[in-house]
Amino acid sequence: MGEATSDALVNSSLGATVSVLLGFVVFAAALVLQFRTGRYRAWTYWLTVCMVGVFGTMAADVMHVALHVPYTASTIFYACVLGAVFITWGRTERTLSIHSIDTPRREAFYWAAVVSTFAMGTALGDFTATTLKLGYFPSAALFAGLILIPLLGWRLLHWNPVLCFWSAYVVTRPLGASIADGLGKAKDVSGMGLGDGPVAVALSALIVVLVAYLAVTKRDVQRDPATPPAPAVDGDAALELGSR
Repeated sequence: MGEATSDALVNSSLGATVSVLLGFVVFAAALVLQFRTGRYRAWTYWLTVCMVGVFGTMAADVMHVALHVPYTASTIFYACVLGAVFITWGRTERTLSIHSIDTPRREAFYWAAVVSTFAMGTALGDFTATTLKLGYFPSAALFAGLILIPLLGWRLLHWNPVLCFWSAYVVTRPLGASIADGLGKAKDVSGMGLGDGPVAVALSALIVVLVAYLAVTKRDVQRDPATPPAPAVDGDAALELGSR
């Protein structure tokens, strides 16, 4: 959704400059709202993720379109940024587990990693599709295969779950971006020609449905450890407690 929405806005009558500024303002507002929320809320969290997707795409595209930086260089640059975030986060907090994010500083590290992931993933997806000339759907197939590696490693080989999570998370962005570009871009550049706008609207609607489901069912809420049952008491002790 972020890839298609970013491309639709940049290529609209708003123009690239206004679109990037608008994307940054909404992204910053969503991030402020997220940090002011005392606990996980599905709508707030996923609004922030969506805006990271949109603005992260813009950040990567601006380097290529406006600054004429090759996708190879921008991919390496954002990969270094992401690596620096992970190293700093790990040395500061001693863990990269998302289940340990319970302070503003840890949350700041988390969102820095997410933004870097989306920017790098956008550049990487364009690198494989255009620089390597694989095309959008072959690129999507490549990343779909790569995302199976941490899944199988965790399920079958008992690899470190934190490492597997972030390995998969990093690949989700180029996978999603390749699919969105494949659906929206013109047929002469290996796309289906549906248009970025319709693809963005369709995927946004899907996200709204899924987040509404999570908000109602709360299936994605991290549960506290179960409270141990109270010890049983005999009849005399129960009477004594009752009299108190």
